[in-house]
Amino acid sequence: MALKCGIVGLPNVGKSTLFNCLSNAKAQSANFPFCTIEPNVGTISVPDPRLEKLESMVNPERVVPTTMEIVDIAGLVKGASKGEGLGNQFLANIRETDAILHVVRCFEDGNIIHVDGNVNPVRDKEVIDIELQLKDLESIEKRIQALARVIKSGDKDSVKENELAIRIKAVLEQGKSVRSMDLDEKEIEIVKKFQLITSKPVMYVCNVDESSVLTGNAHVDALRESVKEENAEVLLIGAKIEADITELETYEERKMFLDELGLEEPGVNRLIRMSYALLNLQTYFTAGVKEVRAWTVPIGATAPQAAGVIHTDFEKGFIRAEVMKYNDYTTLGSEAAVKEAGKFKVEGREYVVEDGDIMHFRFNV
Repeated sequence: MALKCGIVGLPNVGKSTLFNCLSNAKAQSANFPFCTIEPNVGTISVPDPRLEKLESMVNPERVVPTTMEIVDIAGLVKGASKGEGLGNQFLANIRETDAILHVVRCFEDGNIIHVDGNVNPVRDKEVIDIELQLKDLESIEKRIQALARVIKSGDKDSVKENELAIRIKAVLEQGKSVRSMDLDEKEIEIVKKFQLITSKPVMYVCNVDESSVLTGNAHVDALRESVKEENAEVLLIGAKIEADITELETYEERKMFLDELGLEEPGVNRLIRMSYALLNLQTYFTAGVKEVRAWTVPIGATAPQAAGVIHTDFEKGFIRAEVMKYNDYTTLGSEAAVKEAGKFKVEGREYVVEDGDIMHFRFNV
């Protein structure tokens, strides 16, 4: 399952620099607005130290991490919802992503132009929010018009959709995003059909200077205060630092550089893992001499659904799943030891996968 997070923000906040650090693809990065026009897409591995541990124990022929897609979307500007600055194209690119990484500039640098003349992350965030809300308002108004025709035929489902659409319209008109609404499971499913941009989960990525990467600064504090009601993650990252790390060739050089800054790992590793969690996803493993591999499933997935990620035939012909917990396997040292300890489980169709499960599927096609 490839995950897709869209990096958004105003021009010149560090989106493309960050994307270049995340991906092997090299997005153009320059000191002027609209440098990125076509979205850049990079497939990146999700860092997981558990894979390294399994590799050391199993010694497989190959190791395959799970992946996610990052999309670098051009900088939005005021009026994007009305087509300003190629806005319609950019907003369509955002709609195709599953979550939003909103990069906000939280550093001062007179050499890097700010489109509005000065650094104000709260204002910048609100500029983006307003454009996305206006686009969603346009979408939901069209939906209400379309539903009005269907309701006349007596379709009960359409009546429920329309009631929810009217509630959403009212929220958007108040300058709030759809994700701020308290929705039940059925309503969440309906909202997914509406394909609204502001219903997507969001993480605010504060691009800071080197001195602020550990504790933040006044700009970060102001942004945290402005988003405290949104139930959104806030991450500090120094895009310039990350760019410097990618230039270092050896693990030892990178480790020394990180130690000097007081960092345990590159910020992009945390960004990737938090993006993964933002999408409500988890990892299970398959481990054998041919391959140790990480697989992605939604939280709440059953054993047959997990099997289907490997191959649809595995789900269709599912018989059972043999399951070991990662901690049991790595602590006890082998599958035989796990069995001997009575911790090797055989699970059926109703089993709900847990993060870190090591699984083997039995199936019949």
